[in-house]
Amino acid sequence: MPELPAFEHLLRRDRIVTVAGLLILCGIAWLYIVEGAGLGMSARQMTTLAFFPHQQAEDVMQGMPGLQVDAGRPTWGFATWALMIGMWWIMMIAMMTPSAAPTILLYARVHRAATAQGQFRDESVPIGAFAAGYLTVWLGFAIGASGLHWALERAGLVSTMMMGSRSRWLSAAVLITAGLYQLSPLKNVCLAQCRAPASFLARHWRPHASGALRLGARHGVYCVGCCWMLMTLLFVGGVMNLVWIAALTTMVLIERILPRGQWIGRSAGVALAGWGVATLVA
Repeated sequence: MPELPAFEHLLRRDRIVTVAGLLILCGIAWLYIVEGAGLGMSARQMTTLAFFPHQQAEDVMQGMPGLQVDAGRPTWGFATWALMIGMWWIMMIAMMTPSAAPTILLYARVHRAATAQGQFRDESVPIGAFAAGYLTVWLGFAIGASGLHWALERAGLVSTMMMGSRSRWLSAAVLITAGLYQLSPLKNVCLAQCRAPASFLARHWRPHASGALRLGARHGVYCVGCCWMLMTLLFVGGVMNLVWIAALTTMVLIERILPRGQWIGRSAGVALAGWGVATLVA
């Protein structure tokens, strides 16, 4: 068998490295969340307590770094803010990496072709820049989610320990709004971009590392626009509830990957809105 050219060897190795990098990133993020994200109680324990609320447990979250109590309600210090933003961001990495992987891998393939044509001098930097742009947008979402989390907790609507809704009105409002958003034109526009990575890359392609960074950020904006309201459902079931995290991860993946994923997402929207109405009248 003739020896393969050196560049082809490089391309095959680069594909393996990209896949391995995504798997490692996703695995570390999931492990961090499962172990409790530094909140003092593992996600497994919080999930168990969410489904068996009659079990009594000490509010270990009171020992969270930077957490103080003001007029009987917890306030966040700098350490708590950093911890919560990190928790939300890493959770988004764990949940979104599987559904974003096809676009990242396709970008890597297109980038290899562009490298062969001389558009890139560095073989690895643009792929990392694309991923960095994508994840930076989700960091922005994590900051906003943490701010909402703080406001809801201060208002007594979300539990400090379980990080889930304590109000059926809040639960119903989130469920109904999430359901209606699933049926909205904005959701459909963003989802269409996420479901067609080849078309997205062809339309918005930019050369060089700076172009890759902007391209990744643009894709991240569409992803946030597609999924942000689904992520707020974590306030209903518990932000660290592994069942809800896994269910939402699966829902996002189904919407983007399966041939009829868009219609499954719309059906889920109807079900969520109905669930919200039932929560109000139950």
